Amino acid sequence: MKSEAKIFFFLVAFFAIVTPAYAYVTWSMGHFEVIGTTVLALTLLFSLMIWGLLIITGRTVGMRPEDRKDGEIVEGAGALGFFPPSSIVPFWSAIAIAVILLGAVYGWWLSLLGVGLGIWAACGWAYEFYTGDYKH
Repeated sequence: MKSEAKIFFFLVAFFAIVTPAYAYVTWSMGHFEVIGTTVLALTLLFSLMIWGLLIITGRTVGMRPEDRKDGEIVEGAGALGFFPPSSIVPFWSAIAIAVILLGAVYGWWLSLLGVGLGIWAACGWAYEFYTGDYKH
């Protein structure tokens, strides 16, 4: 996690410098930009959050073969995790989000229909491996 943490530390340092500078420049020009300052501050906080997570995970897991100069490719071999097979549920989730967002254009009743579809899609995510060929 060492290289990833360095990248996010650079982002934290960059946004820690840019955010107050942006706020000062917009304030000194007579028009304080609230939204831009808020977006930069949130980007700083989110980068800080990911950087902290990478630091804590790096201390917990230890050095990975990618982080060491003498690391071999064969050390990283093996199972990387569980990846589910193809599924239709992400498609229905995207349709539900699209219908919810279209509700703001055509009427809020459409958003309610999309929320119902979204609940159905969320149940599909939760119970995907309890039916059919992938039953436990």
